[in-house]
Amino acid sequence: MSDQEKDLLEQEEELDNLIELTDEDGNPATFEFLDVIEYQGKEYVALLPTEEEETPEVVILEIQPIEDSEDEEAYVAVESEEILAAVFEIFKERFQDVFTFED
Repeated sequence: MSDQEKDLLEQEEELDNLIELTDEDGNPATFEFLDVIEYQGKEYVALLPTEEEETPEVVILEIQPIEDSEDEEAYVAVESEEILAAVFEIFKERFQDVFTFED
């Protein structure tokens, strides 16, 4: 496999990890998918905004199934600070070798 083919495969893999969400005002935002974390019987997704920020922050949303759809799901803001903190701690443990976290 040539270097050019390897570069194309890497770019495709990066694009596979991108997800576009629309906020409640209809504004699109692109995120990099990082992980799915199970906590207390629910699933949460960890995302990283793709827009350049000085100190990017991980976004954690609850995954909820959409009624009458087997392959679609909704990502919903986590209201509980305790759940958000617990899920983030799990994320930090999993990615301690990948990211540098600030307290």
